[in-house]
Amino acid sequence: MEPTRKRRILIVDDDSAVQVSLALLLKQSGFDAACADGPQQALGQLQAGPVDLVLQDMNFSLQTSGEEGLDLLARIKQLQPALPVLLMTAWGSISLAVRGVKAGAANFFTKPWDNAQLIALVEATLDMAAPATAPKLTRRSLDAQCDFSGIVGEHPKLLKVLETIAQVARTRAPVLILGESGTGKELIADAIHRNSPRAAQPIVKINMGAITSSLFESEMFGHVRGAFTDARSDRKGHIAAASGGTLFLDEIGELQRGDQVKLLRVLQDQRYQPVGASTASQADLRVVSATNRELAELVAAGDFREDLFYRLNLITIRLPPLRERRSDIPLLARHVAARVADGYGLGEVVLAPDALDWLSNQPWPGNIRQLKQTLERALLLAGKQHLGQADFLAANAVDQGAPGARLGVDGMTLEQVERHMIEQALQQHTGNISRMAKALGLSRTALYRRLERHGLGSGVREE
Repeated sequence: MEPTRKRRILIVDDDSAVQVSLALLLKQSGFDAACADGPQQALGQLQAGPVDLVLQDMNFSLQTSGEEGLDLLARIKQLQPALPVLLMTAWGSISLAVRGVKAGAANFFTKPWDNAQLIALVEATLDMAAPATAPKLTRRSLDAQCDFSGIVGEHPKLLKVLETIAQVARTRAPVLILGESGTGKELIADAIHRNSPRAAQPIVKINMGAITSSLFESEMFGHVRGAFTDARSDRKGHIAAASGGTLFLDEIGELQRGDQVKLLRVLQDQRYQPVGASTASQADLRVVSATNRELAELVAAGDFREDLFYRLNLITIRLPPLRERRSDIPLLARHVAARVADGYGLGEVVLAPDALDWLSNQPWPGNIRQLKQTLERALLLAGKQHLGQADFLAANAVDQGAPGARLGVDGMTLEQVERHMIEQALQQHTGNISRMAKALGLSRTALYRRLERHGLGSGVREE
């Protein structure tokens, strides 16, 4: 039986001190290391024998724009698309590393590096790498592995995200989800938890931007009775509530710097101390965080702690914006339309081909959230079950003659949405006030107030 081949890592850097230091660290950690001074040597090494991972600097000459590094990255991905690349950079050029990740690099690390953090990143990246002979990803094969209910789409960029979830869900590795607003980061967090061994325990979701510094410790760690004036009883914090399960830290980029060190201690030691308590408690949780900001750039600007950043992003999932997966828009539109129609009791809805074409060609700066708002408004305004492009154009134009109105991203005020929802409920339930209130999620009293405000009270009946 042949001995197992050590995983081979190629170090590409024109600084011999960096080469020697990294090669020694990798060999001490059980890897085989090879070195190259620049792009030509690196490409030669890749063609000479198997390489499992590349650690690549961004500059190889007096030129420091990073274009050489981006060019080499592109050539590596062209030569071996499945080969993972980790970029080396300084915090001063972090935006360059972010460009590299968006261009196909697996991740990046900074010089000087922390040895333990770098080895953890190398091992995680190798574990995540797809074999060169791996079969083509399909939605069916991924659905056979995991429960991805609620996540709609078949675009290759989305399939890569689902593959990553399938690989990491069963571990307790921290995951950082990056993506623009409205791309579905919470759905990804739910999928990670649902497919993990912790699925039977809760996933506790916290919007970090909504917690003020004065309440951070009490909210996160809890408090004991008498800890402060209003502490009339013991209160369990979010960390205790997530024990055995998953802690989802949404909008982690909004966390105040002073509170970041408090969170870091919990992640480092897996222990926390409620406010006013004399002893610490054990925390058994898996942390998933998300943000629509580029967290690495916040670190470079001094707004986010570097050590916390590395604790959170052992595995990074980047969600593509909707404009980068346009082929999924018809699937998403039908799915969302069906759910909206079901919620309002509108029956089966059909989107005409010209409507799907129109939706597929929109820029969608608000991503899936904006697509949902657009579909919901068009359904409510059209009042029919077959929607064409004209219905969406008419819905978008509804506010153009309302001077001074506060428009939403899709051109409709909240007041107008409310009125049309009530009108639809009136028609659907033939004015039955009890059924209308139940369908709209309102009390009868609250519904009567809204009917009066909108001048729609004449058509209602008690039973």
